[in-house]
This record gives sequence, C-alpha cells and structure tokens, in this order.
Amino acid sequence: MRKAERLFQILTLLRSRRNYVTAQQLAHTLAVSERTIYRDIQALSLSGIPIEAETGVGYKLKNTFSLPPLMFDENEVEALLLGVRMVESWSNNKMATAASSALAKIHAVLPEKLHQSAVQQPEWVIVPKFSPQQTEQFSEKISTAIKNFKITTLDYSDVHGSQSKRNIWPLGLIYWGKTWTIVAWCTKRNDYRLFRLDRINSLTVTDSQFTTTDNINLQHYIRIQTEKYGEC
Repeated sequence: MRKAERLFQILTLLRSRRNYVTAQQLAHTLAVSERTIYRDIQALSLSGIPIEAETGVGYKLKNTFSLPPLMFDENEVEALLLGVRMVESWSNNKMATAASSALAKIHAVLPEKLHQSAVQQPEWVIVPKFSPQQTEQFSEKISTAIKNFKITTLDYSDVHGSQSKRNIWPLGLIYWGKTWTIVAWCTKRNDYRLFRLDRINSLTVTDSQFTTTDNINLQHYIRIQTEKYGEC
C-alpha cells in the first residue's frame, strides 16, 4: 500500500470512530508496524490535520474537523448495491426502507461515469425475496427488544409442533437463508437457545430489562460456537 493511500485509510478509520484508536489497532488493520503508524500520524499532523493524541490511549480527530464525502470505486458500489438488495429482500419493511433511502443518497453523490457503469446497468446479481409477512412483523419487534435489552415472551412451536412459552433475553438475529433466527438466553433452560422467527406464534416485548454479562452476550455465544465448530 502506498503511503498516500495509507494516510487516507488512517483518516477514514479515525473519522469512523468517536473514541480513541490505538496505534496497535491501526497497525493491525493496515498490516504495518506501529512505528509506521507513528510516522504517518506525525505526517498528518504536520499537514494540518487536527489529530488529538493521548499517551497510552490513542488518537482521534478533533470534533471540529470534517472531510469531504468519501467516494466509492466501481467494486465498492457493486458491493453496496448487493448489500442493499439483500436488506430489501431479507429484512423487515423498516430496514428495507432505510436501505433504499441510504442507496438514494449514495446515488446522489456519485459522478456521472460511475453512476452509469455501476448503477444504471442491469444488475447481474439477483436477490429473491424470501421473508414472509409474519417473519417481518416479528423481526421489527425483536430488533427493538435487542436494541433496548428488553426481556421478551414467546409462544413458540418447535420442529415437532409442540407448543411452549419462553421468556428470553434476545441478543441478536442470524439469517440462514429463508430463515431468521433469534440468538437468545433462555431463562427456562438457563442457556443459549436459537428460535426461528417463522415458528413464533406470538411475541410480547415486556417493559423489563435484562443486563448482559461476561458469560451472557452475543460475542460470548459466537466464541463458544467458533471453538466448538470452527470458523465457517
């Protein structure tokens, strides 16, 4: 990576973070040494970029500093288009509308040449719509519960059709292809459980909040699965 490109990447990383970023984190992301990061930060500072540095904490851009809008290349635009189509087809109506709105804003700032080559051409990746209305309905409710740490009650049917009522701590959503699944802490089993949205008969987001711990959170669940099955 050329120095000019690396300096731009550092600016992008600093702008994307509100908190301090360490030299070690920047070095790992850019695959360079920490010494190189120190020299690059110094070069940016000497060029007039207002970077705050705190010993033992890291770097961040001052709040008063702003950069012009970032521009995308053709491959990045295609990746964004694919991502938007996936969100539109596989998520709930609220997320689909937000994705379409974000894409419209991206279209507005693209230069004409890139707009014609990457946006106006017929798409070569087709993303069929799979989500049934019932799944979309519960997806919006469970997303709200996850963001607000709300204990949620499910009337649920398992693979054999047996009915049960569960109180869960919803931690995240996983899409498996046609099926959305809740990753949750089940208070009945006192363990992690997965619940398919298309098997939920009714769902109530309560007013009671739960608090994640070191041993009950989404990243802990992912780590357990990775150690058990390995990375996909």
